[in-house]
Amino acid sequence: MAGLDAALGRRAVVTPPLPAVRGRLTPKAPLSPLVWFKTGGPAEWLFEPADVEDLAGFLAALDPATPVYPLGLGSNLIVRDGGLPGVVVRLGKPLSYAKVGDDGTTLVCGGGTSGILVSSTARDAGIAGVEFLRSIPGTVGGFVRMNGGAYGREVADVLVDCTVVLRNGRIATLAAADLGYTYRHSALPEGAIVVAATFRGTPGDPAAIGAEMDRIAAEREASQPLRSRTGGSTFKNPAGHKAWALIDAAGCRGLTRGDAQVSEKHCNFLLNVGNATSAQIEALGEEVRDKVKAQSGVTLEWEIQRVGVEA
Repeated sequence: MAGLDAALGRRAVVTPPLPAVRGRLTPKAPLSPLVWFKTGGPAEWLFEPADVEDLAGFLAALDPATPVYPLGLGSNLIVRDGGLPGVVVRLGKPLSYAKVGDDGTTLVCGGGTSGILVSSTARDAGIAGVEFLRSIPGTVGGFVRMNGGAYGREVADVLVDCTVVLRNGRIATLAAADLGYTYRHSALPEGAIVVAATFRGTPGDPAAIGAEMDRIAAEREASQPLRSRTGGSTFKNPAGHKAWALIDAAGCRGLTRGDAQVSEKHCNFLLNVGNATSAQIEALGEEVRDKVKAQSGVTLEWEIQRVGVEA
């Protein structure tokens, strides 16, 4: 693993020999192509399991001291420039599916399924109530964990239950009530990876559902820098406030640090406008927090997840 030290720019944590798998296990895997900011260091190991049983067996046999981090679409994420020690788990095609439940109003989805696939499957089946998932740039695993939401709805409103693989490899099903949902937070056990979820909607007209999805897509396109290298909403909305308005009032619209920039289109978005590093993006976010605190007295809380080690 000597080469990993150079790749991570630090003294690496050497992971013991890893269990055999049926999926793909890649050492020193670049993560920047897999995250929206296109920045950050490599994973010590990247594991793409063949199925749920492959993941469960791997985690059961993996040294309990080895860190494990699940990765979805990489949208709401800063991977620090020193990379991620341990194992990054990415759920690929085998766990990307959405199908209608037997009762006709539920959707059973894999943990690697995009919000767009969930909502479009619901539209085609005449299931209303999950249109907002069209606007969440992530996978089922991520937005179940984070209680993702938009346009007045959140996952807590529609989740029936989810299936997780715990860090020790045990497979468990948790009801929505077990997740302790609050704003952009759940009480999922540390290290648990969401591999499936069931959402409940209501009967609806496919044309009306499609029209609502189109409205949401158009509104996002008009108000957010969707075609930029970004991480989505950077900070949570504090109680009684909109994060973007606080950032704007503090004079941060367009603020830069290297090639990291506060979006001028929607200032609760940070952008990589060139060759920004993760360190520059994170430092810019901290500068925004300081300026907002000084101007309004409000402390913004990060919504974007920041993981890994500094270079």
